[in-house]
Amino acid sequence: MRLVDLFAGCGGITLGIAQAALANDLALEIALAVDFEAEATDAYRRNFPSAQRIATAPVEEFFDGALGSEATLAERRTANELGERGAIDILVGGPPCQGHSNLNNHTRRVDEKNALYLRMVRAAEILAPKVVLIENVPAVLRDRHDVEGVVARAERRLGELDYRVEHRVVSVDSLGVAQTRRRHIMLATKRGEVAPASVFEHIERNEIRHDLEWAIGDLAHVVGDDPRDRPPQAKADNLERMRWLLENDAYDLPNDRRPKCHQGAHSYKSMYGRLRWDQPAQTITSGFGSIGQGRYMHPDLRRALTAHEAARIQGFPDYFDFSTCSTRAAMATMIGNAVPPQLGTAVFSSLFSAGSFAKMESEEPTAAMA
Repeated sequence: MRLVDLFAGCGGITLGIAQAALANDLALEIALAVDFEAEATDAYRRNFPSAQRIATAPVEEFFDGALGSEATLAERRTANELGERGAIDILVGGPPCQGHSNLNNHTRRVDEKNALYLRMVRAAEILAPKVVLIENVPAVLRDRHDVEGVVARAERRLGELDYRVEHRVVSVDSLGVAQTRRRHIMLATKRGEVAPASVFEHIERNEIRHDLEWAIGDLAHVVGDDPRDRPPQAKADNLERMRWLLENDAYDLPNDRRPKCHQGAHSYKSMYGRLRWDQPAQTITSGFGSIGQGRYMHPDLRRALTAHEAARIQGFPDYFDFSTCSTRAAMATMIGNAVPPQLGTAVFSSLFSAGSFAKMESEEPTAAMA
């Protein structure tokens, strides 16, 4: 299977697809992976050394034309390097989502980054892959970059290109990831491949649930030279807050023990909160090393999460290598921004097991998907 991964990050989606391919006796060839951040492409290169091309560049350097227009010089060059039209089986990507984030109060849902979503559709126009997967935050559904909105526009244009398209909001804790992160998934398949609706139905029927203890219970007292296992250092006031939570067997900090700026009416109950072993974690962000950034206090210890624990909660196996990150902050950003691999695994396990990419006659789920 030949893959192009745009806005690739460290390769979370790629890893999930590779795992699904391996389980179905298929080989995955990474024809092109692109990300703007050098830290991300360094990590991608370390973990996928056989990738044919990994580029540190804006995606627009490869796909810069307007939707529906003739291919530009850059796009013709990209297509020629990747082979004849239709030579790419899978196109995936997670465009930057800062413009859609509810934390981005100034430019929420009108950020220019939102238009990058449509670069995925333009790449589909040029490459004609069999399957397109675009992931983003759920707030992308409320995008106001133009009158139509990027999701509706993407869905309409992919339909015009003879793809069947479905999009859903998926909670990754239903995919076996021990956190409550929610993602918006748009899946498009060429006719002759398994219908996207069948894939989503299969995922919903085969939920896998794991709690925090399953994910990180064995890491509580791990010590060693691995930077991932270094416990984050807390200031005295946060150490005292964590002491109080443990001694009182509490999971939420009362207002009078919060910083003064957080003592009024607020909706940040999880800030300075303690995690529970028998539940999934909240969404992991780059702030997982500080209890002031969210509910990131270890269930039993006076500390926030280590990078190793955060990577596990994001669904990354221990063999995935984040050592190319130059600083602890860079590693935290890499892990916090990553896409849980199980998302790619769930979607493509359904496609592979149902015979997609094999020119199936039926568009209905097969017994293999049941």
